[in-house]
Amino acid sequence: ILPFITLYFLLTAREGRRASRQYLGRVLGRPARLADVARHFHTFAAAILDRVFFLSGRDRGYRIDTQGLDCVHAVMAQGRGCILLGAHIGSFEALRSVGRRSPFAVRVLMFRRNAGAPTRLLEQLAPEFASSIIDIGEPDAMLRVHESLARNELVGMLGDRAPGQEKTVSTPFLGAQAAFPAGPLLVAAMLDVPVILCSGVRTGHRRYAVRFELLAQRVTIPRARRAQALGEWMGRYAGWMEGLCHAHPYNWFNFHDVWNTPPQTPNGRTP
Repeated sequence: ILPFITLYFLLTAREGRRASRQYLGRVLGRPARLADVARHFHTFAAAILDRVFFLSGRDRGYRIDTQGLDCVHAVMAQGRGCILLGAHIGSFEALRSVGRRSPFAVRVLMFRRNAGAPTRLLEQLAPEFASSIIDIGEPDAMLRVHESLARNELVGMLGDRAPGQEKTVSTPFLGAQAAFPAGPLLVAAMLDVPVILCSGVRTGHRRYAVRFELLAQRVTIPRARRAQALGEWMGRYAGWMEGLCHAHPYNWFNFHDVWNTPPQTPNGRTP
């Protein structure tokens, strides 16, 4: 049914189609064709379908190539917890599938209010998935993050889309300045915990490549040079994401225009 789903959204998702064409034009280095956008939508639909199997524990027959787990174990041995910082690239459920076989609990920090119908359906299919979510919209969200890290758990965040009016940082990304949320880096600096970059890209039918890579043992953002330090850390994150987008161009499922978003400083002022 995936071709029919792809065709439906190709015909009806005007904003998603525009964002896909804009992004693909940047990452492919040429004007994106309708066939490119269709392939992008089809990859996204296939990843959502795979989430159903991952969440229900029916991942037999899936091939998940994993690298960097030694990095995760080394960080978790410190007993401080860890932030897993990802992006809307591939499938976070592929990462969680690997996590289910590890001794460390994984919580996911997300803005549930923006969850679409597919996410709500998946929460109904897998209630334990919903129970592992820390909702950014709740007043005790940061307290729950702090408590999870204190229990030496992993807290997953996506850093390439700003929910609501969250402050953003402008950084070079795919040839132009793009705006990404400052929140994940500020949380890591405030709670003084390691940050590991993580991705689970779809490389083929029922095939995923999961990668873990240490970003920092500590994210330091001195008050005297806060804007500069944030820009430096965001540049490292954007560079990592850019490498993934070039290697797997049809796996970035942001579908938002990050280049035309007016950047804001952590103080809320437009530079």
